[in-house]
Amino acid sequence: MSVDADRTVSESSTMEAGTNAGIVPALDELVALRRAVLGRRPPRRGRHGLSGQATSPVRGRGMEYAESREYTQGDDARHIDWRLTARTGRPHTKVFQAERERLTLIVADTAPQLYFGTRTRFKSVQAARAGAIAAWAAVRDGDRIAALRGSGREAPVVPAAGPRGALRVLDAMVRWYAKPPENDDGLSVALDHADRLLRPGARLVVLADPLSVVAQPPSRWPTLVQHREVVVLLLCDPLERDPPRTTLPFWIDRAAASAPHRVELDLATGAQRERWQAAFSTPMDDALAILARSGIRASALSTDAPSESWLHLFAGSRAA
Repeated sequence: MSVDADRTVSESSTMEAGTNAGIVPALDELVALRRAVLGRRPPRRGRHGLSGQATSPVRGRGMEYAESREYTQGDDARHIDWRLTARTGRPHTKVFQAERERLTLIVADTAPQLYFGTRTRFKSVQAARAGAIAAWAAVRDGDRIAALRGSGREAPVVPAAGPRGALRVLDAMVRWYAKPPENDDGLSVALDHADRLLRPGARLVVLADPLSVVAQPPSRWPTLVQHREVVVLLLCDPLERDPPRTTLPFWIDRAAASAPHRVELDLATGAQRERWQAAFSTPMDDALAILARSGIRASALSTDAPSESWLHLFAGSRAA
């Protein structure tokens, strides 16, 4: 399986991956994607390290104006609100919003249909790479980073800030997308858990198969997006969206005890192409429409696309 020029994996990493390149994610591959994000805008540093861009209702001496109140002894004279002081005849001082670290939570769908691909890499590998891009973007923005998948038995990756938090998430992406997990309870369980963890102002990134999104109840997405920034990436393969007008061979393993056998699908006929579109294109279109109606920023992410091509979906991004 060839790898296109957008991949930032080093030559040595590619040699180590060998025939698994594009089939299973590698940790060094995901670490190398840091350059695709942090090269765009360096993290903002303050006296205590990386500082986040999200604000909280806590009042303090931060950077964003909140209100003005009457001056009391001990207030910094540099923050006097001269206009209000002149208007009222009593000294007033400005109070600012205190900055706090925001949580970026990455939810990984591990549906079996993601472990497949015909161009550049498997959908599962592209999902892992997109998760890595989201993690490095969280580092850039000074967020704490966490991740989870649909499992009632596996604990989420606990929130942590900086490269340490990102590496924990990257390690989870490698484990989850190396092969279909045996105890996958589905995207619905993952989103239930995410809804309990997230607070107002948090950022949520969902890596999902379109069928998993369509299967959610109608009230799921409007509830999830309230007071949060939500981005959903729908993994797809070029063959699914645009199949060739020819006969395609498939190998099917119906049971572990039987040998795989060859099945040919004639996609030159209209009826077969309509079935193909109903199985692949229709769920993608339906998922994008559902998310758009809920006010969620979403995008299809093909296996042959640059893994960072969706970053403009983040609010406040320069690309947006």
